[in-house]
Amino acid sequence: MTALATPVRGTDVPSWRVFARTCAAEWTRLWTVRTTGLFLAAAAVVMVGIGTAAGFDAATDPAPPHGDPAWAIVPVTAMPAQFALLALALIAVTSDYATGGIVPTLQWTPRRTVLLLARLVVTVATATTLGVLLGLGSALAAHTAARPSLTLPLDAGLDVLGTIALVFAAGTALAVGLGFVLRNTAGALVTVFLLMLLLPLLLPQFGYEWMAELAQLLPGTGAAFLLLGEVPGMTRTSSVTTLLVWAGGVLLIGWLRLLRDDANR
Repeated sequence: MTALATPVRGTDVPSWRVFARTCAAEWTRLWTVRTTGLFLAAAAVVMVGIGTAAGFDAATDPAPPHGDPAWAIVPVTAMPAQFALLALALIAVTSDYATGGIVPTLQWTPRRTVLLLARLVVTVATATTLGVLLGLGSALAAHTAARPSLTLPLDAGLDVLGTIALVFAAGTALAVGLGFVLRNTAGALVTVFLLMLLLPLLLPQFGYEWMAELAQLLPGTGAAFLLLGEVPGMTRTSSVTTLLVWAGGVLLIGWLRLLRDDANR
């Protein structure tokens, strides 16, 4: 008699179903870790706190502004607050390597590209949504504290919140990519701090033209221009391009390492 082969259950599961299942698992994992709440609280304190302080400052000004948009304070608050959400995105990746959890994670989702995409989508969507909501909260806090000096025009709000979403989405995508490339929390945090803050600030201070040009190629310079608009030589197009190229390039390197290297090294 010829033995009948028994099909292995789950071998024909479509990729979209695996992706949806992995996204659900990543969402649960993200919100059951204490650090998520801590980073969210830090970002909220910075953004809403600075917005409230700016509102009270405007209200107590001897010559208070009349009709100025409260949205103007949001990019200023987003500049420091983004680092809390960047750290959140980094740790969402590197904590798996620190604890050895990447091994059971890949046993649960052996399709590594699907895992990377699910972790990227969940982390970036969460951080970006939180950043936009906190930006809205910052503007509302400033408006409430300074009423009626500051206004909330809808068109200005959509422009500011759209910029916040772009900067936070590109930044957290870069952080996720760095997490997969370096697989080390401390190293990834130092690297993202250098790329997003320290080097863009320090390089132009040396007085060399080539260093200033090098600083313009860093993602932190692009983010600073989009949020604050005070970077000589940059345009909106070049800033967006810089952010997207960095995010896409680092993600590509992280994807290649995830595919080719042992998961636990």
